[in-house]
Amino acid sequence: MPRKVFVGKVISDKMDKTVTVAVTRQYKHPLYKKIIKRVSKFKAHDEDNRCKSGDTVKILESRPLSKTKRWVIVDVLKKEN
Repeated sequence: MPRKVFVGKVISDKMDKTVTVAVTRQYKHPLYKKIIKRVSKFKAHDEDNRCKSGDTVKILESRPLSKTKRWVIVDVLKKEN
């Protein structure tokens, strides 16, 4: 089974080697057909502490690295000034 890949925005970089990434997804409600926006927060491993708050990153599912950390930063798509 392939690993999941998401694109999200870094909302917190206060921890050492860890960032919190908010992934926004949109879907249509099955009955009412309204577009609903859901935000999921993931903790991702950032080995070199290169991500800052506001950056857009690509994260990849991985083995458990700590109690709550199950994702790894693959690429920084856009740096925030």
